[in-house]
Amino acid sequence: MEKNNQKNPAQNNPAEHPQSPAAAEKKTAKRHYTRRPKKAQTQAAQPAAPAAAVTPAQIAQTAQPAKRKRGGKGGAKPTGKIRIASLGGLHEIGKNMTMIEYGDDIIVVDCGIAFPDEDMLGIDLVIPDVTYLEKNKEKIRGILLTHGHEDHIGSLPYVLRSINPDIYGTALTLGIVEKKLSEHSLPHTPRLHTVQPGDTVQLGSLSAEFVRVNHSIADACAIAIRTPLGILFHTGDFKLDLTPVDGKMMDITRIGEIGNEGVLLLMCESTNAERPGFTPSERTVGRSLADIFLKNKDKRLVIATFSSNVHRVQQIISLSAENGRKVAVMGRSMVNVIAAASALGYMNVPDGLLIDVKDIKRYPESQVTLVTTGSQGEPMSALYRLAFGDNDRVTLGQKDLVVISASAIPGNEKSVGKIINALIGAGVSVMHDPETDVHVSGHACREELKLMQALTHPKYFMPIHGELRHLDANRQIARSMGIPDENIFISDIGKVLEIDAKGARFAGTIPSGKILVDGYGVGDVGSIVLRDRKHLSQDGLIVVVAAVDLDARLLSSGPDIISRGFVYVRESEELMGEAREIAAAALNKCLEASRTDWMELKTSVKDALGKYLYQKTHRKPMILPVIMDV
Repeated sequence: MEKNNQKNPAQNNPAEHPQSPAAAEKKTAKRHYTRRPKKAQTQAAQPAAPAAAVTPAQIAQTAQPAKRKRGGKGGAKPTGKIRIASLGGLHEIGKNMTMIEYGDDIIVVDCGIAFPDEDMLGIDLVIPDVTYLEKNKEKIRGILLTHGHEDHIGSLPYVLRSINPDIYGTALTLGIVEKKLSEHSLPHTPRLHTVQPGDTVQLGSLSAEFVRVNHSIADACAIAIRTPLGILFHTGDFKLDLTPVDGKMMDITRIGEIGNEGVLLLMCESTNAERPGFTPSERTVGRSLADIFLKNKDKRLVIATFSSNVHRVQQIISLSAENGRKVAVMGRSMVNVIAAASALGYMNVPDGLLIDVKDIKRYPESQVTLVTTGSQGEPMSALYRLAFGDNDRVTLGQKDLVVISASAIPGNEKSVGKIINALIGAGVSVMHDPETDVHVSGHACREELKLMQALTHPKYFMPIHGELRHLDANRQIARSMGIPDENIFISDIGKVLEIDAKGARFAGTIPSGKILVDGYGVGDVGSIVLRDRKHLSQDGLIVVVAAVDLDARLLSSGPDIISRGFVYVRESEELMGEAREIAAAALNKCLEASRTDWMELKTSVKDALGKYLYQKTHRKPMILPVIMDV
């Protein structure tokens, strides 16, 4: 059924509220989408039974295609070209963003952030370089969001400063996005359009169908993009959960139907491509948590998890209600997600269950569950402050059990370990993954990746979302499923995959890279600044201050030397004294030779002083000469 300017049935969506600026934009924006009839939907209406009628292995076996031609039917093809380039998410974790271009139409899938590497000192976030999109913004027909995780939506507040396309996503995804955007001052009102799994959105000569998948956040979708040359299938992040908490299974029937139409290119996530088997169901965590509640009735439970994992938080809330516990929530993102998910009907929180953190002391420890952020050891997160006694309302001790219901993202292991050590030092009991089954991944393992390939049966295959080792592992899976090597493409950020009637190939690059966010600064910190920060962090800073009379060719005063992070001056007076003499000698030598160029004066001081300090200390501090003409 064709609909124009159709309001979404999710009545509680803040973006649909008549007073919302985003809602006003929605009413004026032209939207064309098709909604599949409900009878065609394959998701269960009620939560799945604990014991599945079929196993993942049986599904994988029955999903083998019946001698279909890869890529679908033959016949005459248009003369145009599809250009696909990832602006993030390849050879790295996070920053997922994919551009698809056909003729005068561009669509973008996801717009995420990455967290900084350890050597990116002082950097808060890393976002994609969207220079190409800025130069071609009149071609952009929409940004399609697969789900509401930061590595898929986090860059929107920064990208929308320079471009303002229509944004499409499911209700929960856009609920999280709208809250995020409200915290930033944007030059224009974002145009948000809510879709449901099964909807197809027309975007110029392209169309995009949202297909339900399971993930560690509700309302996740894969996207089937129909082009004049064929279907591009983007999996987003997914797993196969036969017993999902909300009863809504991945729509494998619809994915198979799309595969029967003919998938030209499968872009498939690779995060868990190295892991054998199937990813466990989210319900396994619920059973572990239920056991924890049962065996620790005398303790206050403090459970840290990802705020976006609505199903995990729902299970914690339900178990607390069943065990007569009140629930207090700590962490701004956790509060925001629970509020948004509850308003949109994705969470059920019994009346009177939630209490304010300031009221915790009114209840015995055994009657309280504290749900917090900070499962990744983030400095100043709720769990971090609790661990280090930096919360004036809650103090943890021997009557508390902390459960870290998450696995450490690569690079965060030390931060998480630091929190665990601090908690144990305070006498707190700690349970964490993989010590216990308090976390399962939201990403597909090998057998699920095989299933996706069997269902879609693509002509071409491009692994996405992961470091090179993950992409390569997914390539090996594709080979095992019969996809020829020449049809498998491991791309890189900015590299363009071009597909036309003659075949597929890499064809040049577009501008791409990492834009660093430091406080309010976006892109003003580059490799040179990071190099200087690293230099300062390793060997410190020496500032040389001197005054010269260029007319008389004389050193008028100084040089004085200021040390920061290099040596303790009071204990190194002899070293500092000799350093002053060497700096003075270097300046006098230049002045006597009538070499009075400012850069030459500074360079002579840096070279002479750097050589001396390295001989004495084997350190290379940053040397900053400040020379004034009197």
